[in-house]
Amino acid sequence: MPHTRSLAVLAALGLAAGTATANIALAETVRTAATRSGQPATTTINAFMPAGYREAGRRAAVVDGKGAELVRYERTDGRNAALGGEHFSTVVADDGRLKGFARIDLDLVGGRLPTREEAQAIAMDFLREAAPDLLPGLRISWIDPHDEPLRATRNGRTEDLTLTGMKVKMRNEADGLWMWVIVGADRKVMVFERDIHWISFPGRRGTEKWLHDAWLVEKGYSVGQS
Repeated sequence: MPHTRSLAVLAALGLAAGTATANIALAETVRTAATRSGQPATTTINAFMPAGYREAGRRAAVVDGKGAELVRYERTDGRNAALGGEHFSTVVADDGRLKGFARIDLDLVGGRLPTREEAQAIAMDFLREAAPDLLPGLRISWIDPHDEPLRATRNGRTEDLTLTGMKVKMRNEADGLWMWVIVGADRKVMVFERDIHWISFPGRRGTEKWLHDAWLVEKGYSVGQS
């Protein structure tokens, strides 16, 4: 009988240990999933939206056949508030994933660009916070200056300006899709886009360009008032 009781105790202890191990494994899985998902889209958006901007409009969007929403923010003082002008725009998928944002602000024109090394470090820090799921398969393609158009009125004159940032272009080798982070002269992320499908021949982007005003104008799209 004592021998039988000892076996029962050992079995119970083994079961408890197995359960504890399973619980630890489950907790680790949850922590890993949380780490890979990154911070919520709203956290990233709030961190990068320039001061003095407010929501100006939003519309439903389709990104590579899947639902999303485009939200446009413009300056509260109305400066350059039109397509082609200053804006902070975001695209968030229906599943809550931030697909990208663009911070097109007159204050970024003409500043000294970060070096390639600085831009890469800033881009990697950003991805670790906002999109860590992209890191395991990431391969940098190139890092170079990149221009974005901006139509702005200064001193009573309307001008077509160029807003330049340092672009870190990368590919996710896990799925073959492209992504990039453009760092502005203020050493902060100016543009982020992910999950970009590229058509190799004839060599053009396949994914819709919801963050680009010229594309919205070309397609005849507007961003409805909030």
